[in-house]
Amino acid sequence: MADEKTVALNRRARHEFSIEDTFEAGIVLTGTEIKSIRAGKVNLADAYARIERDEAWLIGAHIAPFEHANRYNHEPKRIRKLLLHRGEIDELLGKTKSKGLTIVPLRLYLTGKGRAKLELGLARGKQLHDRRRDIADRESRRDIAREMADAQRGR
Repeated sequence: MADEKTVALNRRARHEFSIEDTFEAGIVLTGTEIKSIRAGKVNLADAYARIERDEAWLIGAHIAPFEHANRYNHEPKRIRKLLLHRGEIDELLGKTKSKGLTIVPLRLYLTGKGRAKLELGLARGKQLHDRRRDIADRESRRDIAREMADAQRGR
């Protein structure tokens, strides 16, 4: 964990979904894609993962074309294969089919060895009232922390 460098976070995922479980997956990338990832040119906002033909695929992730590449540059929104163990794929497939859960990417990071990894979340969509409750809880915790800080300062 200490030698990981987070490249991209999907902040909308934790706002719109409640995350029930997380998985780590590798990604099949081309040479120009890993160079763009190392430069931080990644957007996971509209991305999701899907299991098709017993393989996991990342759909909708935007990895910007590498500026210094020649004509062999990559397509920014292409579908990318995810590398997971068979048991993990079976578990994800079972939970998405039976419980109606969604697989969303939470963050993209580089390991100490320079490998790009994707943290996937098994998520359930939040209703509007759930989101409002989360916002109210967050604001109340912030207010309590502010009051405690003020009390410690003697105000």
